[in-house]
Amino acid sequence: MSSTERYVGTVSRGIRCPIIRKGDDIAAIVTKSVLEAAKGEGFALRDRDVIAVTESVVARSQGNYATVDDIAADVRAKLGGGTVGVVFPILSRNRFAILLRGIAKGCKKVVIQLSYPSDEVGNALVSLDAVDAAGVDPYRDVLSAARFTELFGEPKHEFTGVNYVAYYTELVEGCGAACEIVFANHATDILKYADHVIAADIHSRARTKRLLKAAGAKAVYGLDELLTASVNGSGCNEKYGLLGSNKASEDTVKLFPRDCQGVVENIQKNILAATGAKVEVMVYGDGAFKDPQGKIWELADPVTSPAYTSGLVGTPNELKLKYLADDKYKDLSGEALRDAISADIRAKQGALVGKMASEGTTPRQLTDLIASLCDLTSGSGDKGTPVVLVQGYFDNYTN
Repeated sequence: MSSTERYVGTVSRGIRCPIIRKGDDIAAIVTKSVLEAAKGEGFALRDRDVIAVTESVVARSQGNYATVDDIAADVRAKLGGGTVGVVFPILSRNRFAILLRGIAKGCKKVVIQLSYPSDEVGNALVSLDAVDAAGVDPYRDVLSAARFTELFGEPKHEFTGVNYVAYYTELVEGCGAACEIVFANHATDILKYADHVIAADIHSRARTKRLLKAAGAKAVYGLDELLTASVNGSGCNEKYGLLGSNKASEDTVKLFPRDCQGVVENIQKNILAATGAKVEVMVYGDGAFKDPQGKIWELADPVTSPAYTSGLVGTPNELKLKYLADDKYKDLSGEALRDAISADIRAKQGALVGKMASEGTTPRQLTDLIASLCDLTSGSGDKGTPVVLVQGYFDNYTN
C-alpha cells in the first residue's frame, strides 16, 4: 500500500456504463465497465471492494416490463372487477400513479383510503400542525374528500407541487371508473366502502392484509401479490409482484428485477478471474434515509437490495473512536493514543452490540447502509452511473 492510500478511507465512485437494453448480458457489461474505469482512472480493485448495480438496469436487461392493461387483467381476475378498495397507497407519480391506472381499468369503482397527515414513506398531505389546528384526531377520525378539503383546502406536495387528491381522482376517472377518496389510518375503515381490497402499502403490508382478512374482507391482495406471474406475456416478479416498480412510459411499468442472484455471483466470478480480487457484489434499489426537510423516508422499494453476495450478510461490528479517544484513553495523545486505539480494534472479538465501546455505531444491515450510499452516489437523474464501486468500506483505523 502506498503512503497516499493510508490517508483515504471509504471511496464511492459512480461507474459509467452503456445504455442497457433487453437481452444485454448485464454481468459482462458491468464487469467491463468497472475494469475500464479502473484502468482509465488508475486505481486497482481489492478484496472486499463492493460493486453495486442499480436494480433498474438489471430489470431492463431482463425485459421485466408490464403494461397498464396487464395490471388491469390481473386485478380483474383476482378482485372481481366491481368496487375495489385501495388502502394506504403512497403519493407518487413515478411509483404508484401508473399502477392506479391499471387498477382503475380493472374495476368499476375505486375507493382510495389515504393515510394522513402523510403516507407510509413520509410524503405529507398536510402538516401535523394543520391537523392539530383543525382539531382532528388522525387515529380516530375518518374524513371524506369534501371534509378534508373543507378543513385543509387543496394542499400540494412540498417538492413536486402536485395535489395528489385531485391527481389520483382524475387518473381513476380518466380510466372510466368511479372514484371516491377517504382519509383514515385504520386499515379496516376501508371495509365500510369495499370488501375487495388491495393493500397498497409497502413495509406494513403484512399487517394490513392480516387485519383486513380478520375483519371479514372477501378478497385481499397486496401489491406484492399482483403480477406474480406473467399476464399475456408480460413481465412479472414472483416474490414482489408490483412492489418496487417504476413508471417506464405512460402505459408501462418496469418491475423489480427477478432472479438476480446469478447476476451478482457472475460479476464476482468475472472480477476474480480478471484481477484476482474477490469483490462483493449487490443489486441495489432505493436507499433508506430520511430527508430532514420534507420528512420523506425514501425507501419505496420492498428491500434495498434484492440480491447480494455472501460477504454482505450481517451488520457492521465497529468500535466508536470518539468513545475510545474521549473516555477510555482520554489521558493519552499522539502515537500512544493511536497505538492504544489500534490495539483495541485489532483485539475486538465477537458481536459488539450492546457494549459501551460500540455505542452509536448504528449496526444496521450492511446491505441497507451500502445501498443508501450507492443510491446517493448514483442519483436518480442523468448522471449515467448505474454502477457504483465502493472501496475501503470494510477498512478500519488500523488498515
